[in-house]
Amino acid sequence: MLSSSRSSWVLFLTWSLLLSSAPGCRDSPQPTPDAGVPGDSGTPDSGTPPWDGTYTVLEELGDGTGDPGVLSSCALVPQVGESPAGGCLDPAIFDLSACDARTLANVPKDGIYHVRLRREFALADGGVGGSYSTVTMGLIGDGGPSRFYYAPVTHEERDADSLLLGTHTLSRDGGSTTTVLAGCEAPSNRYFTGCFARCVNGRVVQRATADAHRMLWREGEDESAGGLELVSETYVEQGTPLDIYVANNHAYVVSANAYLRPGKPGGITVFDVTDRRKPVLKKLISLPDDQLWNSVWAKGNALYVASQDTGIVVFDISNPADPRLVRRVPSSAPFAVHTVLVDGDRLYGMGLWPSSNTLVFDVSEPLEPVMLQRLALPLVGPYDGAHDAFAYQGKLYISHFEGGLKVVDVENPNNMKLLGTYTYPNTTAHHNAVGTFAGRTIVFEGGENHGAHLRVLDASDPAHIVKIGEFKLRPTTSIHNILLVGTRLYVAWYQEGVRVLDVSNPTQPRQVAYYNTHHETDPGRTDDVFEGAIGIRVPGDGSVYIIDSSRGLLIMNEL
Repeated sequence: MLSSSRSSWVLFLTWSLLLSSAPGCRDSPQPTPDAGVPGDSGTPDSGTPPWDGTYTVLEELGDGTGDPGVLSSCALVPQVGESPAGGCLDPAIFDLSACDARTLANVPKDGIYHVRLRREFALADGGVGGSYSTVTMGLIGDGGPSRFYYAPVTHEERDADSLLLGTHTLSRDGGSTTTVLAGCEAPSNRYFTGCFARCVNGRVVQRATADAHRMLWREGEDESAGGLELVSETYVEQGTPLDIYVANNHAYVVSANAYLRPGKPGGITVFDVTDRRKPVLKKLISLPDDQLWNSVWAKGNALYVASQDTGIVVFDISNPADPRLVRRVPSSAPFAVHTVLVDGDRLYGMGLWPSSNTLVFDVSEPLEPVMLQRLALPLVGPYDGAHDAFAYQGKLYISHFEGGLKVVDVENPNNMKLLGTYTYPNTTAHHNAVGTFAGRTIVFEGGENHGAHLRVLDASDPAHIVKIGEFKLRPTTSIHNILLVGTRLYVAWYQEGVRVLDVSNPTQPRQVAYYNTHHETDPGRTDDVFEGAIGIRVPGDGSVYIIDSSRGLLIMNEL
């Protein structure tokens, strides 16, 4: 079904694990000879040939910013501040005279859409400018209701040449909020345009033209290309699956209890993947007081799980099929931890609000982490915080969400130094991977937001990071996890599925393979933007392990 249980809180709980480095795994190659610090992780210098290290610095325009121009030929009649006589759900508030309404028959009864809303505003020079944001919509023909703007549709008018959807919610103080979208034209079943209004207590507070992009596979694409093929698919019953780690022929899938599957407990699902074609369920673990698990990593016989509730949960996996709870760290006071990362004998735990910091542990004894330091960087906004990180050559590259990409010298945990920051308009720094190409330190960075895409940054001088390349897909989808293996970049890209890029010339990332994991009809699929391919691992056993928030564990062949 297409209903969604999204809230602003759980949106951020879905932001999942950075794919960085770990001893003995392909997603964590051995240190480069000139890394300088024992235990560093990263890829060897794989950029020469063909790249000679030259580039042109690219302008940084940000994510989801700029003016896309008028999106539809319809218009909203009332102005901001006016109260329509017939109310905000009255179709008469829209001027559809310039629309080819007959084409609205192309809009299907069921479908998942991302809807761009372009608002106009007055410029200082007397002209008119515009900016846009993106919301989601799930149309349900039978058994609804449909959803729009993160609320159930309470008013719907549809026939062969018209489409009007509205939501109406009441606030605790007795006020009301109404949103309404009127269709204008639908050139195909993949896309339609329209006009939008948002009213508070009956007065227009926002007016916009709109276009709605259906989350089918990208036009012209098949299910897969480039040799990336599905080996097996295994549904994960427990919670909403978000991340995976593979060790000793066992896959450890962590799930959260909220978000897309409310009422289902979070925890760990353990699969024996000795036969990649037929994963075998070995154990389910769920702790009643500890349910918001988002990230997982292993070192030796220790499995580390990031918990929003209690910090880092440590399991003994000396028997890989039967993890045993050992302890929670730090023991003195719980900190919300969103993601975990192991680099040599260091364990890092990155936390979003309310802690918004990075915890550093010594794990020379893997089952007995010792906390060394807590790194708290200045915050720039209400959602800022350490979301994820990548360890490379004595530095920690922290995706600090609103605060951007932070490069920190972590050689001495008692004297960690911020070396540089990279931000962009509408920053949502979520995930990164780092390697050496033509002698330069290159960061592959992705935000998490509508329209977020891949950036390629030269961070050789952390104090002066510059953008040298990028790769984009549709303007409404969001990137998620990134994993660098040699000159191949594996990306879990939500509704875009899995994308494999050749980055041997990092200034020109080139797609060489893909697999579309997202189907509108998948059981439990919703209209949420943070839905689809979310977690990825390439442990060096010849397989690629994908976590899809609806379909579960997908195993593919490594290219």
